[in-house]
Amino acid sequence: MQTTDRNAQDEVIKFLLKPESHGLSRPIERIDTHAAIIFLAGNRAFKLKRAVKFPYLDFSTAERRKAVCKDELRLNKRTAPELYCEVRAIRRDADGRLGFDVGVPVEWVLVMRRFPPDALLTKVAKRGELRSELLRDLADAIAAFHKNAAVGPCRGGAQRVQAVIEGNRQSMIEHSEVLEPGQVEALHRTSMEVSGKLAPLLDRRSQEGLVRHCHGDLHLANICIWKDTPTLFDCLEFDEQLATIDVLYDLAFLLMDLWERGYRREASRIFNRYCDMTGEAEGIATLPLFLSMRAAVRAHVCASAAKRQESEAEAARKRAEAEDYLTAARTFLKHEGAGILAIGGRSGTGKSTLAGNVAHSLGRAPGARWLRSDVLRKRMAGLVPEKTLPADAYTPGSSRAVYDRLMQEMDTVLAAGQSVVIDAAFLSAHEREHVETHARRSGAQFAGIWLNATAKILRKRVSSRRSDPSDADVAVVERQFGLDIGDIAGWHELDASGFPQDVADRFAGLSLWDKAE
Repeated sequence: MQTTDRNAQDEVIKFLLKPESHGLSRPIERIDTHAAIIFLAGNRAFKLKRAVKFPYLDFSTAERRKAVCKDELRLNKRTAPELYCEVRAIRRDADGRLGFDVGVPVEWVLVMRRFPPDALLTKVAKRGELRSELLRDLADAIAAFHKNAAVGPCRGGAQRVQAVIEGNRQSMIEHSEVLEPGQVEALHRTSMEVSGKLAPLLDRRSQEGLVRHCHGDLHLANICIWKDTPTLFDCLEFDEQLATIDVLYDLAFLLMDLWERGYRREASRIFNRYCDMTGEAEGIATLPLFLSMRAAVRAHVCASAAKRQESEAEAARKRAEAEDYLTAARTFLKHEGAGILAIGGRSGTGKSTLAGNVAHSLGRAPGARWLRSDVLRKRMAGLVPEKTLPADAYTPGSSRAVYDRLMQEMDTVLAAGQSVVIDAAFLSAHEREHVETHARRSGAQFAGIWLNATAKILRKRVSSRRSDPSDADVAVVERQFGLDIGDIAGWHELDASGFPQDVADRFAGLSLWDKAE
């Protein structure tokens, strides 16, 4: 790291820390990051770029900082237009005093609207408030942003990925006192091997327009709740090339952050909702590499941060984090066998509730791909999952088409190396045999779960549904009890009465394939 303009910035920092500079009487709060200082003043936040130069960014002159502030304003307007206000000059007047209004510009700051610190998703997560609706809305926001993001070059998908892998290696080498060189080299070798095998897919995704100018720094601390809506902010602004990436690499930062913080069910929910909204299937094969690359980024960032800590205790904590992320980067690349879990039962038995509660525990990170017949039916009709289809859309022919499509997507996801949870009624023996046949052909392990509950319980559950992908009502439940389900031998029967956690606990007691601890 190189620093320039340091003495001049010290004066600017003192100016921004004075309450009177902002027309205030209360103290100004300061937040330091490796590349910026944020000053919280009243209902505004002033972001000053540090006069630093790293291998991956250059803020060494005032002109560079001005340019990157303007880029940051423009790029973050894509996802957080109300949070980002303007770029302002800090000026020196004829008497040598600093101010905002008169004189020659000597520094530049980005001005933002201030939001409560407890609105950050890091804080929301710690409070245990990453609820299903919030995760759904966040995944939808990311999917919509990716859909509208500017398309990058149509060539060199694999080359761009390998450049990031090499950049991570170089950044980690600079911190050999924290990041054990042997592990760094082993990670690099494995990453390059995996990227080589994925090269045709990575290049094809680039050709298909899935390399886009994304957020680039999409983790929990760069997402907040603004006006009850999950809002992406603080994107990677200093290098368009670094932010022009595969959309799944963009998503992978958030998934990795959740996974490593212990929010694995939440990571699974976002992963699956994103795939539901975008139709991602084949590209899932890239996720182990992308998760590993994101962990590697966090490893060298934490190692660098350790050197800037004033207390040895905090420095030690950052070093430990860096080591943990390096271990995680290697773990994400370990091969795990894929399997299929089919969950069947009449409407209202809680198939989707169970699937959503256990998908994270099956197979490799970020858990099994949860394929739900109700969601797929809506996607095939061009609707979001919560929209209602008319009753005449539920014909035997349309149901067969949905099951056929489920099997196709299952095969694609299995070929990508990811485990699958199939959430569908499976009310006929033919459908159950069909999914088992696909499992045998793919060589994947298979387990079937059949949920049972009384008609009274099911009627009550379907009557209370709101904004649910399932359109089943009481009449549907009554018809289903009139059907001949046939033999369900070979599937594990599970009592679906009681609370969702009761059912999840019963599931946990079963001996199935590859269940994570």
